Formats: sequence, C-alpha cells, structure tokens
Amino acid sequence: MPQAALCRAEDSPGDKLPNAAASFKMSDLDSEVLPLPPRYRFRDLLLGDQPFPSDDRVQVEFYVNENTFKERLKLFFIKNQRSSLRIRLFNFSLKLLTCLLYIVRVLLDNPARGIGCWGCTKHNYTFNGSSSEINWAPILWVERKLTLWVIQVIVATISFLETMLLIYLSYKGNIWEQIFRVSFVLEMINTLPFIITVFWAPLRNLFIPVFLNCWLAKHALENMINDFHRAILRTQSAMFNQVLILFCTLLCLVFTGTCGIQHLERAGENLDLLTSFYFCIVTFSTVGYGDVTPKIWPSQLLVVIMICVALVVLPLQFEELVYLWMERQKSGGNYSRHRAQTEKHVVLCVSSLKIDLLMDFLNEFYAHPRLQDYYVVILCPTEMDVQVRRVLQIPLWSQRVIYLQGSALKDQDLMRAKMDNGEACFILSSRNEVDRTAADHQTILRAWAVKDFAPNCPLYVQILKPENKFHVKFADHVVCEEECKYAMLALNCVCPATSTLITLLVHTSRGQEGQESPEQWQRMYGRCSGNEVYHIRMGDSKFFREYQGKSFTYAAFHGHKKYGVCLIGLKREDSKSILLNPGPRHILAASDTCFYINITKEENSAFIFKQEERQQQRGLAGQALYQGPSRLPVHSIIASMGTVAMDLQSAECRPAQGGCGAKLTLPAENGSGSRRPSIAPVLELADSSALLPCDLLSDQSEDEAMPSEDEGLSAVEYVKGYPPNSPYIGSSPTLCHLLPVKAPFCCLRLDKGCKHNSYEDAKAYGFKNKLIIVSAETAGNGLYNFIVPLRAYYRPRRELNPIVLLLDNRPDHHFLEAICCFPMVYYMEGSVDNLDSLLQCGIIYADNLVVVDKESTMSAEEDYMADAKTIVNVQTMFRLFPSLSITTELTHPSNMRFMQFRAKDSYSLALSKLEKRERENGSNLAFMFRLPFAAGRVFSISMLDTLLYQSFVKDYMITITRLLLGLDTTPGSGYLCAMKVSEDDLWIRTYGRLFQKLCSSSAEIPIGIYRTECHVFSSEPQDLRAQSQVSVNVEEREDPQRATGPWGARPGPGGGSTQGRHPSSSDPAEHPLLRRKSLQWAQKLSRKGSRPRGKAPVAAEWGSQQRGSLCRHSERQELSELVKNRMKHLGLPTTGYDEMNDQQNTLSYVLINPPPDTRLEPNDIVYLIRSDPLAHMASSSPSHKSSCSNKLSSCNPETRDETQL
Repeated sequence: MPQAALCRAEDSPGDKLPNAAASFKMSDLDSEVLPLPPRYRFRDLLLGDQPFPSDDRVQVEFYVNENTFKERLKLFFIKNQRSSLRIRLFNFSLKLLTCLLYIVRVLLDNPARGIGCWGCTKHNYTFNGSSSEINWAPILWVERKLTLWVIQVIVATISFLETMLLIYLSYKGNIWEQIFRVSFVLEMINTLPFIITVFWAPLRNLFIPVFLNCWLAKHALENMINDFHRAILRTQSAMFNQVLILFCTLLCLVFTGTCGIQHLERAGENLDLLTSFYFCIVTFSTVGYGDVTPKIWPSQLLVVIMICVALVVLPLQFEELVYLWMERQKSGGNYSRHRAQTEKHVVLCVSSLKIDLLMDFLNEFYAHPRLQDYYVVILCPTEMDVQVRRVLQIPLWSQRVIYLQGSALKDQDLMRAKMDNGEACFILSSRNEVDRTAADHQTILRAWAVKDFAPNCPLYVQILKPENKFHVKFADHVVCEEECKYAMLALNCVCPATSTLITLLVHTSRGQEGQESPEQWQRMYGRCSGNEVYHIRMGDSKFFREYQGKSFTYAAFHGHKKYGVCLIGLKREDSKSILLNPGPRHILAASDTCFYINITKEENSAFIFKQEERQQQRGLAGQALYQGPSRLPVHSIIASMGTVAMDLQSAECRPAQGGCGAKLTLPAENGSGSRRPSIAPVLELADSSALLPCDLLSDQSEDEAMPSEDEGLSAVEYVKGYPPNSPYIGSSPTLCHLLPVKAPFCCLRLDKGCKHNSYEDAKAYGFKNKLIIVSAETAGNGLYNFIVPLRAYYRPRRELNPIVLLLDNRPDHHFLEAICCFPMVYYMEGSVDNLDSLLQCGIIYADNLVVVDKESTMSAEEDYMADAKTIVNVQTMFRLFPSLSITTELTHPSNMRFMQFRAKDSYSLALSKLEKRERENGSNLAFMFRLPFAAGRVFSISMLDTLLYQSFVKDYMITITRLLLGLDTTPGSGYLCAMKVSEDDLWIRTYGRLFQKLCSSSAEIPIGIYRTECHVFSSEPQDLRAQSQVSVNVEEREDPQRATGPWGARPGPGGGSTQGRHPSSSDPAEHPLLRRKSLQWAQKLSRKGSRPRGKAPVAAEWGSQQRGSLCRHSERQELSELVKNRMKHLGLPTTGYDEMNDQQNTLSYVLINPPPDTRLEPNDIVYLIRSDPLAHMASSSPSHKSSCSNKLSSCNPETRDETQL
C-alpha cells in the first residue's frame, strides 16, 4: 500500500508514462526508499510522502515524581501492600524478640551476687521491712551478660533506624505530631539507651524497660492484620479482629504488670517472674487472696496505675466487642472456609425473607433423606425478621441454617457465603412487590452476579414475568410463576382441581395425613396425597424390568396391577426429551429411564410376594401353564376368553357418540345377559389391526367432516396451526385451533358492537358451550398461557369453551395482536367487584370463573391482608351465583380457610381443628383438608415454590410439570385430560379394571380420580338432621331444574369435561349414611351437646330448624331479586339466572394413583395422560392411513398438512 501511494503521488495528472517506464520507476522506488515503520503507515496513506521532521518530536516521561529516592522508599515501606506486610511482620517479630530477651535477662540475673554498674564494684543489699527507706540501687542496675547486651544493642539499633525512616517517610509538615506519638516515645525509651551504652560502657548494666515493647508488638500486629487483608483482597471478620485485639490488650497488661512488679520488688522481697504473674492474675481477676503483696511504695504505685489503666482500656474494648457481636447477629457472620470444603451447602438468595417462605423451603429441602447433612446459607440484604430469628434458634435448624445479611451483587458477600463451593444456589423473586417487573430485574442481576462469581455453581432461578425468562436462560432450572399459574388455572376449567393435583405431586409427603380421622374420605385422600413422581433405570427396576421388550402400555397396566405404581413416562438413553405416555407402539428398553407415581421410590420399598407368586418364582410348571403373556389371574383369563374377540372388535376405529362412551362402552355379550362383562387384556405388543389411534382423533375429524346443523358453518372455519404472534420471547410453540383470518380488534370486545357484528352481550352470541371468565387486573403476557392450553389441537372442537377476559385496564395492542388469532376469545373492561360487569360478561352463562390475584393488592401494611379484597369479592359471588365454579388465586395459602366461609358450620370447624392437629404433627400439607383446596377452588402460586426446591433432587420435575400443564409440547409426548364416569360406566366397578379398559382400548394412562360426594353443611345436631333427612331428599328430588341441570342432561365428553362437578341430588352418592357419618364426626370434634331426649325438645329444635330454613330461603330470594333487577336494568334476559341451581352442599377431593381395588362412583372424573395423536399418525402404517382416510379427507387441506406435521 505505501509503494502504490508513492507511485501515484509522483505521477502528475498530465503525465502519461508508458507501462515500462512506470514499472522502472516503481523498481527504483523499491530500491531507494526504505519501508516506513508500521506506526506511520496509516498516516502515510493519508498524507502522501510528506517528511516527518524529527526535530519537532519531544519525548515526555510521566510520573517522574515517583522516581525520587523518597518515593521509592515510601512505595516499598508503606504503599505496596505485600512489601509493607513483610516490613510489619519483621517489626512484629523484632518486638517479640526484645520481650523474649528481657525474660532471658531476668532469669539470668541474680541480685545476691552483687549490684552495680558495668566494671564497678558489686555490693549486696538486704531488704529491711521495718525501715521506710528504699534502696534504689537494685532498681537502677541489673546484671546483663556481654552476649546478651550485644544482641540487645543490635536489635535496638535496627528498631531505631526503622523508626526514624518511617518518621521521615510519613512526615507531612508537623514534626511535633510525629514526636509526641505514644509509639514513638516508647520506641525511644527502649532503643536510645542501648545505643548510648555503646559509647559509655558503665551504663551497660542500666535498667531499661524493654518489656514495654509488648505494646509496640500489639500495635504492629494490628497493622499487620490490616495489611494482610488488603494484600489478599479479603475482608476477614471484624469480630475476629476485635477478639484478637482484646486478647492482646489483656496479655500486654498482664505482661507489663508482671515484669514491672518483679523488677520493683528487687528492692523488696525479690519476687520471681512466676510469683509476680500469679499476683497479677489474682489481682486482675478481683479475687485477691492476699498471700502475695507488694512491699514498697513504687510497686504499690505501679499496681494502682495498672488497675486504673485496666479500668479504662478494658471496658472500651469490651464495648467494641459487644457492638460487633450485635452487628454480627444482624449480618450473620461468615460461612467458614473449612466447613465449605468439608461439608456440602446450598445458598438461598432472596430479597426479603418471610417465615412462610423459609419454612416451605426448609421443610421441602430437608424432606429428602440424602439432604440431611447439607447446610443452608441464606443470603438476604435485609435484617433478620423477629419470627425468622426465633425459628432459626430452634435446635433443629440452628445447626443447619446460617443467615447472612448481604447482597448477591457484592463479591465480598458471595465470598462470605462461599458461593464458589456451594452445591446449588436458589434465587427467589419477591412476589409481594407492587412492581413485579422491578422484582424480576433484581432477580436477573442476582443471577448474573452469581454466574459471574461462581460459574460452576448450579442455578435454580424463580422468575415472575414470562417476558424476562430469556435473560436467565443460562440457569440450570428456571420456573416462571405466571406461566405455570395461568396454565394451571386454565386446566382447572377443563380438568377439575388440576391445581390441587399438581400441588400434591410436587409436595413431599409420606401419606400419613388424616390417617387418624374417622372420615373415610380424609383417610383415603391423605393416603393418596403421599404419591410423588420418581425415576429409575428400567434395567435396575424390580417394578418394570420384566417388561423389557414389551409395549409401554403393557408395562404401565401390569406395573399398576402388580405393584400399585403408575408408570407415566420415560426417557431414552440417547435423548434428552421426556415423553409422557408415548403409547403402545413404544417398546421398552433396559436403558430407558422410567418415571412413575408411587408413595415412595422403589429403592425404599420392600416386596412381599403372595403365595402364588412365590410358587411361580420356585419354578412350578403347573402354575406356568396358565400364565399367558398378559400375566392375568387364571379365573380372569377363563372368564374373558369368550369375549376377547368382541372386545377387540369394540376397540376398532368408529365414530364416538359421547366422548368417554367410545372407550367405556359395555361389551357385547352374545345373548349371555347374566354373565358379568369382562375386559380385553392389554397386549404385550401393539397390533395395528386391534388398536387404532383413530378414536383419539375421531371427535376432531368428525367435527371437521360432519358439523352438526345447529353449529353452522362457522365451526368448519377453524384451522390447526401455530400462533403467528407470541407476546414474549421464549414461549413454547403449541399447535392450536386458530381462525383462518385474524379477527379485527373491534370484534374482540364482548360488550360493544362494531361494523362486523352487533352483539353486545354474551347471550347474543348464542354460544353452545359454557363460558370461561377470567378476571385479571391487566392483560399481561402470562395471560397468553391461559388461552393456549384451552385452544390446543388435541381439544375436540365441539368442546371449546368461549373465553372472556374481564380486565380492569384496557389491554395493549401487542396483547390483542397475540390473541386475535384464537377462536372465541373476547375481552371486556370491568372489575370482579362490580355486579354489572359480571352480568354483562355473561356470568350466568359461565361454568367457570377464574379470579386472578391482582398485583396492586399483593402487598399490604399488615401481613396476610393482601387477599382481603379478593376473598370478600369471591364470597359475594359465591352467594349470588351458587352453582358457579369459582377458582381463586390467593397470595397467602393460609387465607384459603376464608374461602366459602361458613361461620356456624360445625363441619368446617372440625376441619379447622384437623388442620391444626396436622400442623402440630409436622405435616407440610396441613392445609390440604380445607374443602376449597381439596376441590381445586383455591390456589396460591407460593404452593408451587416446592417445584423449584424439588428440582435439586429431581431434575426432571419442572419438565414433567410443564408437559402436564401443556406449556411444553414434545413430539411423541402425551397430555393431561379428564374423563367423566357416568352411570352407564359403573359396570367396570373398580379403578384397576378401568386402568385395564383404558390401556387395552385407547392406550390412555389414568393417574387419579376427582371425586365429588354430597354433603350437608349445617350447625344443627345430628339427630335432627337424621330425622329431617327424608324431607330434605324429597325437596331436592321435587325440583326438576335441580335434578336435571344444564350439565346433568348430557353426558360429559372424554376430553376433559367438567360437567359432573356438581352432581344432582338424586345421585346414589347422596346416601343418608354418608351424611350421618360426616355429621357424627363433626359432632365429635366440635364437642356439641348430647342428643336431646324427649319429644318436646325435639319439637322445639324442629321449629327452630324450620325457621332457619325459611330465613335462608328468604335470603336467597332477596339475592335473586337483586340480581334480576340489575339484569333488567341492563336489558339482559333473566331466564338464564332462573336455571342456576344451588348446589353448594358437595364435597370434592383428589385421589392420586388410588389402589386398583378402589370402587368407582358416579360422577367420578378420571385424570388421564393421553398419548399424542400426531405421533400415532406419523408412525402409523399405510393400511391405517387408508382406514382413516374417509375421516381426514374432508378436512381442509391446509389443516390436514398442519395436523400431520
């Protein structure tokens, strides 16, 4: 480049040289001009070949003031950290050496040999106690050996020169300030006399108080510690420094007193060092035996002076020590390096630590046996709360929990917590903050700081807003609160009590809750709540290793039948994806990791085999003759041999008539009406001719191919695809039902018409299904996850419920852009505490109302009052709309006892006492027996904090939870749905037979039951209720609307219907024995009065009961008139409200993985993990495709392509 530039510069624009001349001139330049230095080439390129005058350049040297001799000495002795540390260490050693030499001189000195100056005549002196005169010669002169004198002179000379040098280097203009310093005066007293003795020999035996160098050694030690901390860039505990200073002060006082009294008493009783030390200890400890006392007034004066100094110095030191101790109690001190290297610990980083959060973490973390030896270090920037302090003083936690006050953004605090040696770091967000985005920003900075300081420490991060999740994507495990919350609330609408199901699964429990209760449902509910998700390698498992090479469905059924465990998913060795119910075509391998639900993990289980199985293990040939591939009992095989073919025919692909009816249809019996129906066995390997996945898609394809006349043509317009607009980064793509064309924003408004339609209320739209109403403060990005699970592709089209978002604030443009592609999604501005807003959004046509906790009310001046407004509003709706299923989110789980509050109900009071008793027994799920939680009507996101804690031991829990909630979709993985057991399905009888029926017909895995029982909540005595039982049943049966409600008339479809949530009062479950038993238990726990005797008291109580019933009916009529008047004022028809029935007297609960012999009851809702229909379609054979082509051919081509993807 420089050569070309020179060539172009020499050629003028007018000169036109031939190519040869140009090349000759280029060669000349190459030979004559030297190449320029690299630093000037760029300038050369810009300015041509202008010369660089060397005489204009001036070399500038910087920091010349530091090159002087004084500055270099100052740098070495004072400024440089490591060199100054070495100097102070040398000075400290020198002072200790002088004190040691003084002790040696005292031990070698014997006053009996004579006392005098160097080279003078020695004289002996005898102490006379009766004389008041003091002989000063033993005090002024000592005996000092020549060798000892030489060493002391050398040490004193070095100390003197060092002191003078430091005075010179630290001189700042005031010499007197340096001279009158205590350290300088002591240094001159102890060094200058030795230097004088070099020039004046008679003074070599002069007494010099060298023992005062102990105070200079103490001062040097303090400076050395400070330099040491500065050199290694580590802040040692101030408590340790102060304790060290106090100890050195006490040591210096005792040493000074011992040496001073010993020397002064040379003119008295001539005490030795040990006796003087004994006297000082006895005196300073205020014991004062009196056996040793000073005899002359100089030693007595020294004792007085030392006591006065001790009375001044020691209280100051102790005050500083106490202050530092109090500060340490607040800040928590340090986690020792030795403990961090020998023991295991985890760090919990939080913005503010509340007692509920702390106890949830400790109970869940230490519930695992292998974590008992771990330490928990809490790093929190705020001062420890009083309640937290009291809890951490309990011996159970005081030895394992360490509280440190500090910030995760400071390396010093992370060093105090020994973050680099930690096994894990949990970073939790402060959900009670009004600004949740700011709380997320703080969490993100903490995660970045920990990752920067300790990159190898596993991170477990809790984030609030989904749009902030991608900032902590590097963390090992991340739980987004709003994602899980809205997805769980959405599934609550189609799978009742999903929130309770997931909460029980992620809590550690031994299943001992409620086992002492007389109520059967509480014992069974508490026992099943102990089920959790575990994992094991199939080749190492006693549960599943015998099913190697067989289908997943076969292993799931027989594992449940034989061991009572529920196999829900697996993971291949060569894959990182977890598959829930991969289906019957998935063949198990020994290297697969199996995930199953059980009370405890297999490693903690003992196997007790029955007699038949023992004989089978001994190898009896006769027993093996009847053991077919299905491993069924002999009597079951014999009974089902005649119906296997018919059962297989009934499992073929055919149009579904009613959801679950296609799977639980009573098998044909070929005229044998008296024989008990049987179920086909589960095949070891999937047979495409016997088990077709068409029934899994039959509802959808039928909807697409043959829409009913009343639904119109609008239903055909839905397509399947991925939502085009995601409101935030990091959302998982889910195949959904979508509109072919995005709806205009004006059409999304429910209560206002536009140019495209004139509908202004929910009644005008004419929805066929019940509404789902969501009440929220703002349309956050998390609300998007409420819509996606309800519009997923595996939801049958005819079961899609309209979704109405009741928002306090108007949604922004980005949110509307994200939801405008979903069918039947509307919004309306209004509040849940406004009756007019509720009526306009169609609450009387709704089956589910979800009340989301508002961010503005999450914090309150008084703890636990943040839910006050939400609880009162929901209680009002509970009274106004009794048949409405209301799911409420609360900030504090302890407030769920106020949901559906009945002040005078004895049964609720008995449940309160049961909760207190379970809490006293140390249960982590004491609130589980509260009826709103058991029924899935209330939920708190803080109950899911245990999901993050469990991930430390079970790293798969977050993935499985997200798959169950529909937040993630893995190809080949199933999804959670629900199926209602109707009266016609009771021929199956038990849960084990239902398991076999589902596995053999549709390859679905049941994981639990949602059971609803009739129950009477009353404060009346037991006998009166028993006498009035007949009248109550008659009244309920006489109400035709109450017996055949809008959801009781038609059976619930199999894809997650909630129609049986409120059973009619004519159900067999409403038996007088159930009511009597519940009332007896409530009577026992609430300690009501005994049964009244005689007819007169009974008649009086009967009259009071009738009056109470009339008051309740009057109150109900008054509320009904209020609602009707508001509806008339708004111009809404009141017919829908008249059909709403009062079905509050029900009791619902969740049974996770119940035993196989559990009896099925009417209106049971079974939780299912259904295999992925797309996976079956992708892996199906050509014959299968042709058999189902008649159903898929009528679909939209675009829809069919997207579905096959």
